[in-house]
Parts: sequence; structure tokens; C-alpha cells
Amino acid sequence: MILISAPLQAADVPANITAAVAAAERSDKDRERDARDRPAELMTFAGITSGMKIADVFGGGGYWTELMARAVGPEGHVQLVNNSPYFACAGKDLTSRFEGNRVPSADQITVETCNLKLGSETYDMLVIFMSYHDLYYVDEKDGWPAINASGFLDQLYAALKPGGHLLIVDHAAAAGSGNTAAQNLHRIDEAFAKKDIASHGFELEKTWDGYRNPGDDLTKLVFDPAVRGKTDRFTHLYRKR
Repeated sequence: MILISAPLQAADVPANITAAVAAAERSDKDRERDARDRPAELMTFAGITSGMKIADVFGGGGYWTELMARAVGPEGHVQLVNNSPYFACAGKDLTSRFEGNRVPSADQITVETCNLKLGSETYDMLVIFMSYHDLYYVDEKDGWPAINASGFLDQLYAALKPGGHLLIVDHAAAAGSGNTAAQNLHRIDEAFAKKDIASHGFELEKTWDGYRNPGDDLTKLVFDPAVRGKTDRFTHLYRKR
């Protein structure tokens, strides 16, 4: 049975997550983003606890990397994993985030998707926030090569410890569209995602509706000003069987 998490109250947020979000060292830019992405709620849903080892895959500038690193504390670790295009997009955000060892429980690597360098049974959790659809996006002219999505998901499965979790958040596409909307809209069909991810050994454990927006126009590109920051997003937590 797949569980749907109930709305969270402030009292439901564990102390390690409350402290991570409230950390004085966080930037004003990140705090502004908090209003949209509600990090305390997502990290509570995911069950991020002190001491965990997590990989933030295609994490870009590391907004979630820093939050999770503060939540897992000095006994844990978060690895930010970008490929070359994501690293290039992140730009100065990475420099300012990691300079001076300001996030000691995190570091970053840049890899290509044929070898994510995640190892075997290494991580308690893997996180892909709004980037799973990019497994099905191609733009050779802009430096985004075709990805072997099946091999990518197999690497994720291998990297998790037994019973470890994969957290996926992504922009919803129209039902029945499969992975086709990834190319032009940067969206993906939720039913396709469930089937695709489950086919690599993951079991959907629970979902969260905190990012849902039934008023989203699913025909619009996610960067369209009419929907940017307000898309209908699905949130899934899978467990390695």
C-alpha cells in the first residue's frame, strides 16, 4: 500500500531539520527560495536524520545539498553530484556555497552519467529534485547529450544501501504523455515515472502532495512566466527492495 503523507505542522518537524533551515549561515537567496520549496516539510517527509549519507544528484547550485548537510550534521555527509551541463549552469552558486569550507558535511563532484561514481551500497538516500525528467531530454547543440536512462537508474539502485530511499520531485506532465514532454516542456508524466523507476527495483513507499497545483497548465513550459515556480509537482519516496 502506498501512503500519502498528511500535511505537516511545525511541531511535526524534527529538531535537526528545524535547525538546518534556521541556520544563520544560510544565504538570503536561499531563504527567499524557502517560501516556494518549503524545505522543512520536504526533508521531514523524506525522513532525513542525523548521520545519514545522501547524494544530491543533478543538484545544480547545491540549495538542497546545503540544507541536507546541515540536517545530517557532522556525523553524516551529502555529496552533490552534477554532470558537466549542470555544473556549468550552477556557476558562481557553487563557488559561494562551498568556499571556506562553509558546509563541512558536504562536498561536490562533476561526473558524466555513464559513471556517476556513487559506488555500491554507499548511500542511505539519493535525491533528484526537478531533474529526473532530464534523463529524457536531449540538446546536443546546447551541450546536453542523450542519457542512457536505464543505466542511470541502475546506478542509483546499486548505490543505495539495502532499504535505502530515492526521493524524486518533478514537474508533472499531462497524463498519458510518457516521457515526451521532457523535451519541450521539461515535464514528465507521473504514471510513467512510477513505472519507469519501479522497473529498476524500486518500490514506491509513499507520496506527498505538498507541491501539487491542480490549476497548473500542463501544456506550458515550466520556465513560462505564467507557471514558473507554480507548476504541479509530484513527490515520491521509493525504497530499495
